[in-house]
Amino acid sequence: MNQMEIIKNELKSHVGKKIIVKANKGRKKIVTRKGILKAIYPSLFVVDVFNGDEVVTSTFTYSDVLTSTVKLTILDDDANYSDTKMIS
Repeated sequence: MNQMEIIKNELKSHVGKKIIVKANKGRKKIVTRKGILKAIYPSLFVVDVFNGDEVVTSTFTYSDVLTSTVKLTILDDDANYSDTKMIS
């Protein structure tokens, strides 16, 4: 099993849970957002991201996680966003 399949299988077990997404958008611009892991597909995964008052659907690839372009923190069911700190 390669690294991308391991990431995919790990995320598959957390569908529907709250997550924190930390994405490197390049040129030293790092965006941190709260959301819910919505769906898993063969080459990407979908996150409903809370952007202020609206919910935006974003997609990321497993290679984004593998190369640390995107870092995810998966929260327990009973945890609030304010209870966590980002793990790099």
